[in-house]
Amino acid sequence: MRTTKHNLGTLLETDVLVIGSGASGCGAALGARDQGLDVILVDKGKLESSGCIGGGNDHYMAVLEQPGEPYDTADDLVKFYAKPLNGWTRNMLVNGWYNHMPHFLDILGKAGVDFAHNADGTYTRTQGFGQPGRWWVHISNGMTIKRVMARLVHASGVNVVDRIMVMSILTDGGRACGALGWNVRTGEYVIIRAKTVVSAQGRSATRGADNSTHNAFNVWMYPYNTSAGVLLGYEAGAAVTELDTYQRATMLPKGYGCPGMNGINSSGAHELNALGERFMCKYDPMCENGVRNNQIQGTFQEQMEGSGPPFYMDMRHVDPDIVHELQYVLMPGDKATFGDWADCTHTDFQHKLLEVEIGELIYGGTIAVNDIFESTVPNLFCGSIFLYCSGAMCGGYEAGRQAAMKAAGMAEAGKVDEEKAATEKERIFAPMRDSDTEPLGYQELEQAARNVMDYYMGFRRSMAGMERALEKIRFLKTQTPRLRAGTLRELMRCHESQDVLNVCDLAIQATMERKESGRCVYRVREFPGLNPEMAKPLLLMRGANGTTFHWGKENIL
Repeated sequence: MRTTKHNLGTLLETDVLVIGSGASGCGAALGARDQGLDVILVDKGKLESSGCIGGGNDHYMAVLEQPGEPYDTADDLVKFYAKPLNGWTRNMLVNGWYNHMPHFLDILGKAGVDFAHNADGTYTRTQGFGQPGRWWVHISNGMTIKRVMARLVHASGVNVVDRIMVMSILTDGGRACGALGWNVRTGEYVIIRAKTVVSAQGRSATRGADNSTHNAFNVWMYPYNTSAGVLLGYEAGAAVTELDTYQRATMLPKGYGCPGMNGINSSGAHELNALGERFMCKYDPMCENGVRNNQIQGTFQEQMEGSGPPFYMDMRHVDPDIVHELQYVLMPGDKATFGDWADCTHTDFQHKLLEVEIGELIYGGTIAVNDIFESTVPNLFCGSIFLYCSGAMCGGYEAGRQAAMKAAGMAEAGKVDEEKAATEKERIFAPMRDSDTEPLGYQELEQAARNVMDYYMGFRRSMAGMERALEKIRFLKTQTPRLRAGTLRELMRCHESQDVLNVCDLAIQATMERKESGRCVYRVREFPGLNPEMAKPLLLMRGANGTTFHWGKENIL
């Protein structure tokens, strides 16, 4: 990494820039560094705690081809995940996920992550999410996994630059060549010049909807995720996808936002409605262990029919050792405060019903890529393609590896657009300057967006409602010049609130294009069934007069 002074701030130069230091970003940085190139890894947070696994993780998904284990091959992974809807090809899944699964199990295990083993030395794995095989490796000390990854990244020689909030991707001649951002602790303006760029900022915006607590930070996933990667890619000219289908929710312990439902479902727990009936077998052939969307739709349908709330997970019939592991090992491994919450609420998986609720809707998507994880913008790669901690690490690694191989063949990075850099600096710090307009706080703006999305973009929608939602979100966007920040932290939150608005805008547009129901957690009143012609990804691109839409990746990537 080369550091010099620039008339606008600080200039950093490298071979490969990785934006985002969660699981995907760490994987990308390691993948690029393993090719012997200079790598900069930036994140608005701190490497040791950033991203969805910053608080921990309870399972690692791995297909391992263990002898005698059914549905444990690359073909099984491809058959389950290579769907026309997401555009994931066999090459992407095998080269970008399957091939790297054992690698990360090995290096993380050697570095201190305690993956559970059976008496015969094989990994302890369970089945979940409707998958055909037992692909989920248990982690006994999951709250340490991000710190372990941070040590691996530092040891590899990656240049880690914490506290940098990237605001835009630089291009030269339509090719990615770096990024513009600022230090959320010092206010320093930073220009990064790179031969190739990897976006690894996750797939989710967690603050676009409420759960019952109305606390935007008491949520299922990492609350600082705002789908910034999707927005940065979109603004740079890249096609983005899955904004219409990657709208997710999970079941939560009532009043406590956390992951972990995979472990509860796969343990053999039964979901009960207010009448004491086990009902999920009506909605998925694998009952509670089926596809997550079916559990959300099934629970919501029971609620509409008056059979709840409350809803409960019943684990009283499950083996006591399994239940003990769930409550005292796996759940705290996903979110360390779970034990405190359980103590305060007298939660006892073995002897009591656990009241649960449908959590907040998560909006998001990803940058569309080809088989080598490169986007429609040359030199811009994306590592946040696949799902879960495993998919993020492995997909990130492949994106970083491919970005490094391309950078190795380049003489130098593209030039910095000085006019854009100056304009961007002005935009970033505008909320801290005095203005005659009536000030607006980021909390008020964000909550207004959540109110709109909860009311019009819930689990049942109509075209008229979505049109109204788009109108209201766009009105809120006209108010963003009123945002004011008295501190750098408030400035960061001001920009996050604008990310939330922008991803909501794109998600509404994408959903209105997908005129069908059944491929996600929501249903559209006017289009109650599946449309076979829409069994393909919807790509959105920024056009001269707004968003343009493309069905399928053909002729785009």
